Parts: sequence; C-alpha cells; structure tokens
Amino acid sequence: MGNSKSGALSKEILEELQLNTKFTEEELCAWYQSFLKECPSGRITRQEFQSIYSKFFPDSDPKAYAEHVFRSFDANSDGTLDFKEYVIALHMTTAGKPNQKLEWAFSLYDVDGNGAISKSEVLEIVMAIFKMINPEDVKHLPDDENTPEKRAEKIWGFFGKKDDDKLTEEEFIEGTLANKEILRLIQFEPQKVKERLKEKEKNP
Repeated sequence: MGNSKSGALSKEILEELQLNTKFTEEELCAWYQSFLKECPSGRITRQEFQSIYSKFFPDSDPKAYAEHVFRSFDANSDGTLDFKEYVIALHMTTAGKPNQKLEWAFSLYDVDGNGAISKSEVLEIVMAIFKMINPEDVKHLPDDENTPEKRAEKIWGFFGKKDDDKLTEEEFIEGTLANKEILRLIQFEPQKVKERLKEKEKNP
C-alpha cells in the first residue's frame, strides 16, 4: 500500500497529516495526486488559490476573501501553500473541532498578524464576506446586519468593546463559544462550498 500509492508524498508528512486531521491514507494520497496535477511545482501560489476559490463562486467576487484565507494558512509566510498547509486548511475549515476552527477564524480576522483584532480588521473581513453574498440574499438579511458596517458594529458590540479596543485570541474564542450569534456573524460557509467539499471527500 505505502510508498507506491503515495507517490512523492513522504511517510513523515503522511503520518503527521493522519495524526492532525481526520483524513485517511487513501484520501490523502488521492488528494496529493490531484494536487500535483493542478500544481506540478507542489505549491499553490496566491493567484492559483484565488482562481480555485473563484470556481466555487462564479456569481460573486471572492478575491478579497480568498486573499485573507490564503494569508491565514500560509504558515511560513512564503507566499505559497504546500500540500501540508493545503490539507490542514481543508481540515480546519471543514472538519476541525470548534476551538480549532475559532483559532483559524482568529488568524483570519487578525489581518496584520499582531496577535489582536481591531474593529477595523473585523470590518475588513466582513466587507470581503459581503462581496461573496448574492445581492438577493443581502436583501433578506436583518436590518441591523445588512451592510458590512452594521454587521461589524454588531459583532464588536457582542464583545462589549469600545471602538478603539483590541480583542485577544482568548477573548475572541471564549466570546464566540459563549454566543452562537457571534459565530453566525463571523463565518461564511456557503452551502455550495460545503457540498463541493463533501463531494470531494466521497470522490477525492
């Protein structure tokens, strides 16, 4: 089973990924082969990542959001994602434990990477999310969250912070776990993506 099936995927990386994600050896090996087909260099650039994301959202503009997602997963900040970073990204956004997902969400919202979130950073991510929401769906949002500014205001209000305050990772995770409304407001998991990822899990 091992090496011939996993191609160039090293045993160490395979074992590490099996340990840190819920994916099986078969899934990881199959994904690695398709990853290499899409990215023969073994790395995804920012542009390639945005292009992959755009295929999920043909009716919207996901570039800004994809940029932030890419940044949050580029663990060594080299401007590319290798297979390990890519699989961990996939796991964290689809199957991670609530705490893991929120650690990722914190890094997504911590735009400048200084270890704390400001209100302007919340607004920046929410604006990127709004570019991906179908205009028809925006019309059905409640009045107090139907613009990026209102939604950012609502999120910040739930944390009980003043405009120029900062939010630590601990406050962010504890606050979000304690309040389902915050969780709903900060995340964007469109049905399309969930369905596509489920298909991929069944037919990697």
